[in-house]
Amino acid sequence: MTWKIPLYRVMWDNEDIKAISDVIRRGMDWAIGPEIEEFENALAKYVGTEYCLTFNSGTSAGHAALIAIGIKPNDEIVLPSFTFIATANWPLMVKASPKFVDIEEETLGLDPLLVENAIKKNTKAVIPVHYGGLPSSIEEITQITKKKRIYLIEDAAESLGASVKKKKVGTFGDLAILSFAGNKVLTTGEGGAILTNSKKLFEKLKLIRSHGRSINQNYFSSNEIPHYTELGYNWRMSSMTAALGLSQLTKFEKLISLRRKNAKYLSDRLSKFHEIKVPNEPQNYRHVYQLYSIRLSNPSTRKKLQLFLTKRRIMSKIFFQPVHLTNFYKKSVYGTQNKLPMTERIFGEILTLPMYPTLKKEELDLICDTIGEFIESKDNKNLIKTSP
Repeated sequence: MTWKIPLYRVMWDNEDIKAISDVIRRGMDWAIGPEIEEFENALAKYVGTEYCLTFNSGTSAGHAALIAIGIKPNDEIVLPSFTFIATANWPLMVKASPKFVDIEEETLGLDPLLVENAIKKNTKAVIPVHYGGLPSSIEEITQITKKKRIYLIEDAAESLGASVKKKKVGTFGDLAILSFAGNKVLTTGEGGAILTNSKKLFEKLKLIRSHGRSINQNYFSSNEIPHYTELGYNWRMSSMTAALGLSQLTKFEKLISLRRKNAKYLSDRLSKFHEIKVPNEPQNYRHVYQLYSIRLSNPSTRKKLQLFLTKRRIMSKIFFQPVHLTNFYKKSVYGTQNKLPMTERIFGEILTLPMYPTLKKEELDLICDTIGEFIESKDNKNLIKTSP
């Protein structure tokens, strides 16, 4: 289907094109070029961490993070089921066990009270997810992990730029995972990064990212024989990807500002419908609205509304199907591990609407008017059948 209003569009300009073209035109260093370290330094400075290391995806970054902190088989990692499946897959990639804990309604992130009760002797880390651009209750979770002396890894894949009391996500934990996939606030098409204040973990991650190779110079511009000191992978980001990331970062606050403006417009209009709960932004929290997710009064209404929006060629999507309800996890011991009533309730109600910086007022109005037409109709089912 050709969507009249897609779920997202990337905001780009000639500076983005120039940044990539400059790398191409120099005819060398398309890999391990200077842009990579420049992008890493710029990201660390923006967020407020000592170190940043880029990866070819957020998924490989998360995998590397668990290797770096020494997660072993039979170790347990506490995390939410209400997330993209990669978060839960990371423990399995190192033969550890994901332990699903329920979320809270206010932030749609891990419930700190349940987190503390879930931590056992073999629990080695907690991975809270900052859902859709909104920080989780990260201050409370940080206190718990410090008290229990276990690792805290922030899954900030959707929330670069978000903050609590002006402290940015990515600065609370031992490590933080970023993603630059296509729909993210800062996107390079694909890509990821790890933030940390630990020099020890930073140096370890450099080895993991690049074949276990210990070398201080560009591999392709040095005749030094490298030392391979441990098992590593090829999870590097390309120079062109980093150049695009640098260019996007120069306008990042503008991208956030436009998203926040569009989200406010939608919320102001949609909040008048009692059947709809608009996204929450707790006091002293900054939401960057990577996703704009409303909640409907019940699963039946949500299903009908999504069908009606589809008929009008306005895309919507359910973020997320809980991991424990996916086919893969239902067949495993993790699918029935714990009862997650809030997670399943939110899954039945949530619906993500289009959100991107370049949404025009007429597009915002069309979204709101279409939803209003559906809500105010006395016969939603008949309305769907007759919709053009």
